[in-house]
Amino acid sequence: MPVSVPLLRLHRRIRLSHTCIIRHFMANSEPISPSNTRVGWIGTGIMGQSMCAHLIRAGYSLTVFNRTPSKAQPLVHLGAHLAASPNAVAARSDVVFSIVGYPSDVRSVLLDPASGALAALRPGGVLVDMTTSEPSLAAEVAAAAAAKGCHSVDAPVSGGDLGARNGTLAIFAGGEESTVENLKPLLSLLGKVKYMGGSGKGQFAKLANQVTIASTMVGLVEGMVYAHKAGLDVGLYLDAISTGAAGSRSLDSYGKRILKRDLEPGFYVNHFVKDLGICLKECQNMGIALPGLALAQQLYVSLTAHGEGNLGTQALILVLERLNNVSLPPLPLN
Repeated sequence: MPVSVPLLRLHRRIRLSHTCIIRHFMANSEPISPSNTRVGWIGTGIMGQSMCAHLIRAGYSLTVFNRTPSKAQPLVHLGAHLAASPNAVAARSDVVFSIVGYPSDVRSVLLDPASGALAALRPGGVLVDMTTSEPSLAAEVAAAAAAKGCHSVDAPVSGGDLGARNGTLAIFAGGEESTVENLKPLLSLLGKVKYMGGSGKGQFAKLANQVTIASTMVGLVEGMVYAHKAGLDVGLYLDAISTGAAGSRSLDSYGKRILKRDLEPGFYVNHFVKDLGICLKECQNMGIALPGLALAQQLYVSLTAHGEGNLGTQALILVLERLNNVSLPPLPLN
């Protein structure tokens, strides 16, 4: 049966409407701002809490979801709307951020056909996954988003809880460069964004970052144990090396935490083990050997074997203390 002229005109109007929505995010003439962009957020844990707070204080309308609703209550008190599912978040949002635990969580909150965010995201909407996840999954999410007339950016972050609180995270972005550029009014509230390439490249950059951090953390705690066994004041030793070639962000962030026996998570051991496992899987795919990465991963796995997976990554000191039958003297907690 021939399609009527009025129906053809209706279809044309719908296509033009969808095109206008997409251009909202692709055109530079109307930058994203609190007046024209509704933001959604999935995952309000240690990192997400602080990141969401920056967006709320900047004036953005924010809808949030967390599997444990009570963890989102501080954001509700700041003015966020609490949604019952990722799907409900997307229905109220133009840009949806996610920062969850594992690749399986990413797949669930973004791609589940019944409750996932993409199912309810309007054409032209954007998914921004900030979870450290698998590059292949980032490409899969991007393809699924494109099929709906939406966009997807993989934008994992580095900087831990301090970076999240201070808005100084390093953000590794993969996807369409124009989409990343247009998201900068939002991303710049959270840290400094670097465009790394197409879909999945943000994840590859973050994984390379984790490889570097893993070996740095091993070196940090080994140096502390060595200094202790040599009879040095470990706090004085850390101060002495902090401005030399051995200085590092890991030392600045975790050295004194370790001495104070503050092993609370800025980043969970369990999540770091996940990250390093993804790194090793990608090494296998690439046909490369990174022995420092493999060693660090096994040391962190030993923490999980001792039931210490919910501590922060600085808990690596416990492994070296056990191996050497020593215990560093703690500093006062004040």
